[in-house]
Amino acid sequence: MSSKLLRGTFILTLGMVLSKVLGLLYVIPFDEMVGPKGAYLYQFAYVPYTLFISLATGGLPLAVSKFVSKYNALGEYAVGQKLFKSGLKIMLASGFLAFLLLYISAPAIAGVVPVTKEQSVSTDDITTVIRAVSFALILVPFMSLIRGYFQGHQSMGPTAVSQVVEQLVRIIVLLGGIFVVLKVMDGSLVTAISVATFAATVGAVGGLAVLLLYWKRRKPYLDQLLLEDRGTLDYSLKDIYKEILISSIPFIFVGIAMPLFQVVDTLTFTRAMVSIGLDAVSENALGLLNVQVQKLVIIPMTLATAFSMSIVPSITKAFVEDKMENFSAQLNQAFQILLFLTIPAVAGMSLLAKPVYSAFYGYDPSGVDSLGISILQTYAPTAIFFTLFSVTAAVLQGINQQKFTVLSLLVGILIKLSLNIPLIKMFETEGSIYATTLGYLAACLINMYVITYFTGYRYKLVIRRTLLMFVFTVIMMIVVFGVESVLTLGLNPEARFQAVLITAVCAIAGAAVYFILSLKSQLAQKLFGNRIERLQKKLKLKA
Repeated sequence: MSSKLLRGTFILTLGMVLSKVLGLLYVIPFDEMVGPKGAYLYQFAYVPYTLFISLATGGLPLAVSKFVSKYNALGEYAVGQKLFKSGLKIMLASGFLAFLLLYISAPAIAGVVPVTKEQSVSTDDITTVIRAVSFALILVPFMSLIRGYFQGHQSMGPTAVSQVVEQLVRIIVLLGGIFVVLKVMDGSLVTAISVATFAATVGAVGGLAVLLLYWKRRKPYLDQLLLEDRGTLDYSLKDIYKEILISSIPFIFVGIAMPLFQVVDTLTFTRAMVSIGLDAVSENALGLLNVQVQKLVIIPMTLATAFSMSIVPSITKAFVEDKMENFSAQLNQAFQILLFLTIPAVAGMSLLAKPVYSAFYGYDPSGVDSLGISILQTYAPTAIFFTLFSVTAAVLQGINQQKFTVLSLLVGILIKLSLNIPLIKMFETEGSIYATTLGYLAACLINMYVITYFTGYRYKLVIRRTLLMFVFTVIMMIVVFGVESVLTLGLNPEARFQAVLITAVCAIAGAAVYFILSLKSQLAQKLFGNRIERLQKKLKLKA
C-alpha cells in the first residue's frame, strides 16, 4: 500500500505541478496584453466563481473517493457504482443551478465591489466577466465527480492528465482569444477579458473529454469488479447520501478556508492600515497580499492537494480493514514526504523572493514591487501550514472524524480575526501574514491532536526526521545565498529574463545540495525506497 500511495501521490503531484506551472507562465503574456486594468477586471470573475464551485460540488467528489474506496475494501463494488451514477446526476443538477445563480446574481455581486476611479472599471464590466465565467459551473462539478470516482479506485492518472489538458486548453483559448479580440478585431478590453474567463468552460470540455476516454478504456475492468461483488449490503441511496452529507460538509469549509481568511483581511486590513496612517498604500498592499503574492505562495500547496486526494482512499481502506500498522506507516510516509519537499521549497522561495517576484511580475523600483517582495519573503513559510492543514483534514476525513475539521478551521479564523488588526498596527502588512500563520498553526495542531486521540498515531519519527530536514535546508540556503551573490554580480534580479535565469540556477543548485545530503544520510532512501536506490545507481551516487 505504501508504494501504491507514493505512486498515486507522485502522479497527482506531477499533474498538478504541470498545471500550476502552466497557470503561472501564462501570467507574463497575459499581463503584457491586458495591462493592470485587464488583470484588475479579470480577478473579479474568479472570487465568486471559486465560492460557487465549492458550493456546487459540496465536497461530494472527495466523499465519493472515500466511500468508493471503503466499499471496494469490503468487496461491495456495486454500492460504489450506484453512488457514482447517482452522484453524476446530482453534480449535473447542482452545476446547472450554480450557473443560473451566478449568472442571475452577477449584477448584485458586481454592485458590492468597490470600484476605483483610477481603474475606470464599471459595474457593468464586472457583471459581464462574471457571467462569462459562470458557464464553467455547468461542467466542472460533473468532471470533479468522475475524478473522485477514479481516485476511489486508487487510479490517479485520469485526474492528473485531465487537469493538465484542462489547463493547457484554457490557457491556449485565453491567450489566443485575447490576442484575436485586441489585436485582430480591435475589440474592447471587457470583451477580451470575457473571452479569457469563458476559457475556463472550454478548458473544462477538454478535461472532461480526457476523463471520458479513460472511462471507455477502464469500463471492462469496472464491469469485471461488478461480477465479483459480494452483494451482502443493500444500501439505499438515502442511507448513502445521509452518510456522505455528514462527511462532505466539513470539506466545503476546507475548500473555502483560504477565501475565508482573505475575507477577514477584506473587512479589517484597510481599517487597520488607515489607523496607522498608511491609507495611501493599503489598497496596493491588500492586492499584493491576496492576489499577486498568494499565487506564488500557494505553489507548494500543489503537493498537499495531491496528497489530500490520494491519501483519503488509502487511509480509509487501512482504517476500515483495521490495519493500524499499515495506517501508521502510510501517515509516516505521507507527512515526511510532504515536509521533505515543502520545507526547502518555501525556504528557497523566501530567500529568492526578489528574483522570483521579478520573474513573474517584473520590477519597478518606484512602484510597489519592493513591498511585494517583502510580503513574499514573509509569506512563503506559511505555506507549510497551508499544506499541513489540507493533509491533516484529509486524514480526518479518512477516519470519519471530519467534524473536527470545522472546529479547527473556526478556531483558526477566530484567531485571525482577533489578531489581525493588532498585528497590522504593530507590523503593518506583515502583521496580517503573522495572523494568518497563527490561525493555520492552531488549526493544524488541533487536527494533529484529533488524529492521535482517535488512532493512537504518534509523531515522534516525523518530528525527528523533520529536524534533519531543517538542518539540510539551512545548508542548502547557505549554498543558494552564495550562488545568488555570485550571479547578481553580473545579472540584474530586477530584469525579468535575468531574474528567471537567477531563479533557475539557484533552484537547481539548491535542489542538488538538498538531494545529495538526503542521499548521504539515507533519508531519501527511507522515504522513497527502491525508486531512489535505482536512481542513485544511475547517477553513481553512493551513500
